[in-house]
Amino acid sequence: MSRFYEVGPLAKVGINLFYGYGYNFYRQENQLRADDQRVRQMASSLLARARAAVDEAEARYRRENIQPPSRANPFPDSGIVANAQALERLGREVGALEGQIRHQPVPENDRMTQRYRLEAATLAALAEKDAVLVGQADLLRSIVEGAAGNAILANRREIEDGIAAITATLRDRQSFLS
Repeated sequence: MSRFYEVGPLAKVGINLFYGYGYNFYRQENQLRADDQRVRQMASSLLARARAAVDEAEARYRRENIQPPSRANPFPDSGIVANAQALERLGREVGALEGQIRHQPVPENDRMTQRYRLEAATLAALAEKDAVLVGQADLLRSIVEGAAGNAILANRREIEDGIAAITATLRDRQSFLS
């Protein structure tokens, strides 16, 4: 029988290689870390859709409301420009949140961190906070996706509250890790 069929010794070599690369498929912490990354990716994706919707609404609002300059009116109405700038600002704020969520840290798996906290419990608590992030991001997306610029401006207060809530959740997540 060939050595390629000796399951026991081959499995030991495989496990040693996995440990050498710092990975073990069967540790709960690895699954929780992967779940955390996936959940944050989902929240970022939802916020990217929300930003795209706000950007599209802003562009449509500018096209529909800002008239070409004429000799009588060389500059657009200041109220319309202020509304367009408000939409632009909302889009930037949503985009900034998306970037912050995407780059949130997860606890490192070093020996110093392990001395002070249990990794699996920390990751499970982070998953709960990230689930809230996903819910908030989806609510924000549902408010702005497919909405016209005027509708977004009418819901501006609620959208700004959503941005503040997501920012507070991110701050809570960061303080949990520090």
